[in-house]
Parts: sequence; structure tokens; C-alpha cells
Amino acid sequence: MDHEILIKAENITKLFPGTIALSNVAIEVKKGSVHAICGENGAGKSTLMNIIGGVIQPSSGTILFEGRQIKLRTPKDAQDFGISFVHQELNLCEDLTVAENIFIGRLPRKWTFIDQNQLLESADQILKKFAVQFSSKEIVSSLNVSEKQIVEIAKAISLKSKLLILDEPTSSLSENETQKLFEIIRDLRNEGISILYISHRLTEIFEICDEITILRDGKKVIDLKVANTHPDQIINYMVGRELTDMYPDKSNKTGKEIFRVENLSSKNIFSQINFSLFDGEILGFSGLVGAGRSEIMRSLCGIDRKTTGEIFLDNQKVSFGGYQDCIKKGVVYLTEDRKSEGLFLDMSVKNNISVVNMENVSNGIFIDEKKETSLAHEYINKLKIKVSSINSEVSSLSGGNQQKIVISKWLSVHPRIIIMDEPTRGIDVGAKSEIHKLLRLLANQGIGIIIISSELPEAMGLCDRIIVIHEGRIFGELASNDFSEEEIMRFASGQRSILSGEITK
Repeated sequence: MDHEILIKAENITKLFPGTIALSNVAIEVKKGSVHAICGENGAGKSTLMNIIGGVIQPSSGTILFEGRQIKLRTPKDAQDFGISFVHQELNLCEDLTVAENIFIGRLPRKWTFIDQNQLLESADQILKKFAVQFSSKEIVSSLNVSEKQIVEIAKAISLKSKLLILDEPTSSLSENETQKLFEIIRDLRNEGISILYISHRLTEIFEICDEITILRDGKKVIDLKVANTHPDQIINYMVGRELTDMYPDKSNKTGKEIFRVENLSSKNIFSQINFSLFDGEILGFSGLVGAGRSEIMRSLCGIDRKTTGEIFLDNQKVSFGGYQDCIKKGVVYLTEDRKSEGLFLDMSVKNNISVVNMENVSNGIFIDEKKETSLAHEYINKLKIKVSSINSEVSSLSGGNQQKIVISKWLSVHPRIIIMDEPTRGIDVGAKSEIHKLLRLLANQGIGIIIISSELPEAMGLCDRIIVIHEGRIFGELASNDFSEEEIMRFASGQRSILSGEITK
């Protein structure tokens, strides 16, 4: 056994009813390395990580850890060997303190009582690595998402982990928080800890990872050294084809104004928001996490209250008494959190597509099964959604297909304006490309499209115009021929434009 190898999985196969999730997959992770796992949704990444993390067992195959064959029947087994898994959906006890969460199940005791002094001292010692601004005494529910993520990682380190599995660790982090996480990962690597890193963001992989294993359709495609490859090469391996056009062509020309917002404000959140959307264009909203982008959209849709503001649809002033009223008037909002706010995961594909369009699939108070089935098939075909059956639970679909279900649900009410918050979060590159093309097609068909995206390459590649929000105000606006990541980040940070030499407000 190579002493540089920490963990070696061989011939890992996992069978689910009717599905081969993994087929003879092999992976080796070196000690003190950051090893990326890439692949489209449904490629088998999560299944492989769940096997290595002891969450599920393989149908066949072996795992060697530090040269010794091991059996991982539970996550506790994995922890005992030094394998910790930080899931994308954080798993913390919100009503306990940070210290209690870090040492949950292993609280130090003095006689029959918890030794609070020892608990806090041990937690503070671990948190010191992260240079956090919060105390180990704080209740977890008071922390923001990035702070909770640090608590999860601190918990994993407290277990004396030799292998740390991070699943989409930056999906809810700002750019600054992401860079802080990368510093922590580099420190852990320097201490000899190995990291398995799952991410759809190729820029992150090239910044932080040493090696990469690519999966496709449950099989390993190739192992690569990150330094010796290129993003286009990785995409090609992931999807099995070249994605030469990640983004569709921009709009050749825009038509009349179809949507306008004037003087929209919400006390202490955002103020004086003014913008227009024109026929045929995709309008983007950019800015740092917490700048107020989502709050602006939720407020104009009647989901949250506004203090002042007027909204015009096709040059007619409209007033939304609430979100249901907003939908009836043709404006829909697709939340960034599709799992908890956009879908009913335990309901069928068919039910999810029809859920906001019940009037059109029912006869009186009864649902017309034929109409509901017809509606589901219509959008499955239109959006090329991959499902085994319209009666399949939505939770069984990949992230990209789940997002297409959300889009289908809102297209079924024939909207005039679609507002999408983080349209491709947690979706692989192949599905991203399909959704980008779909949004451009909808814009060309006359549906107004507004997107919020924290991914600058996506915002620049997809949008015709970008409005940048800083601390609740419009700080800048750029046409596509002026797009640059530097310029957008300047506006997002409240800095002067190098194009005009002035602050745009």
C-alpha cells in the first residue's frame, strides 16, 4: 500500500431498485490533499460520498483506510476511523450553543454534570483556527449560514478527522466568506488532513483542489491533476460532449418597456429602487450576499411589505395585494431555495407542475386526472425533463430536473414576467446550459426575464443588462458590452467605476 494514500475505494457498486447508481468506481485520496469529485447531477457523486461517509453501504466493493480494509456500516463507524462529512444541508441543533453543537454526544463531564468550563475552553480552542467573530456560548440559531457552516467544520475537526468530506460548502457563502473557507482548507491541508471536495463551481476547484475524479452516469471517467487540465476539458469529461455554447446569443434588439418599478423602498432594507425591463431582454441583478437583491424582488411581488413604490406592467399601473394577486396579474417569483420553498418534494412530478394552476386542471372542486396528466406531459416535453414517470416523487430527480419542474409550474400560469433567484444554484454545467437556453427562448417569446445571480460568469454570459445593488441601493448599471467581473465587483463593494470615474447611484 502506498503510504501517501489515505483512503482507497475499489470496485464500488451501488444498486437501487431499477437503478445502478455506481458501477465499479475506484478512487484514491492522498494524505494532505484536496481532492475534487465532479460530475453532472445524477452522476453518482453523492452516492459515493455517502458510502465513504458511512451513510449508506455499497452493494459490492472494498474500502481501504490507511492500508487496512474497513467496513462502514454507520456514520459513527466513519467518525471512529477519522472520516467526517459536512453535508450541504447543515445538520445542527439550532437551540443549543455553538460549543454544545461542536461536542454533541461527547460533552465533557465532571462527575455526573457537564463540565461547562472544559466544554467552552475546548470549543474556543478549535474556533481560534477560524478567527470567528462569534462566541462558543452563542445559540446556533442566532448565527448566519456561513457561521453555521464553520460550526459544522469545527465539529468535524473536533473529531480528530483525517478525511473531511465537504459537499457544496460555498453554496450559501459570499465571496469574502468563501475566501475565508479556502484559507481554512489550506491550513487543514498543511496539517495533513485530506479533503474530498464536491462542487459545481469549476473556478473553486481550480483555486483550491489538487486532484479531481470525474464521474458520469455512475461510472468513473478519469482522474486528473488539476494543474494539468483546463475547465473546458473537465466539462467535456463530465457531460460526454463539448459545451461550446455555455450561454445562448444575447438579444439582437430590445423592444418596448414591459415592466417598470419606481421608487420602491422598504424601511431599513432597501430604498429608491428604479428600473425598467424591456421586451426581449434578460435583466440581471448582482451584488454581494446581503445587499438586498432578493428582498427587493420579494417586496415588489407582494411577498414582503414595501414602504413606498409603484409598479407598471405594460405601462399600466398595478398593485399587488399579496403574492396570489401578483401571480394573477402575470408576475411570478422563483425562489432561490427550490427544495424548501419551490417544490413539494414528497409529491409527484405531475402534482408539482399543476399545483399553482388548479383551476385549469379541475372540474369544479374535483381534479380532472386527464387534464393534470396532459399538463404534466406538455411541460415535460417542452422542457425536456428527465423523469421515469409523471408519478415519480420530485425528490428522486436531479437538481437540474427539479429546477425545470419549478419553471414548468410557473410557466403553466402563462406569466408576463418571470423573476428567478439564483436560477442554477447547485446544478451541473450541462443542466445549467439547458436552463440558460430556455430562459433566452422565453425572453425571445416576449416573456420578461429578471434573474438574480451570485455567479458573475453566469450573470455576464446570460444577461443583456446588469443592475448592481450595494447596501440596498442601485449603485451601478452595465450594458453587456461593458461587462467585466472587476467592474461589477467595484459597484457591489460601493467603489467608483473605472469606466465613468464616478459613483453611479
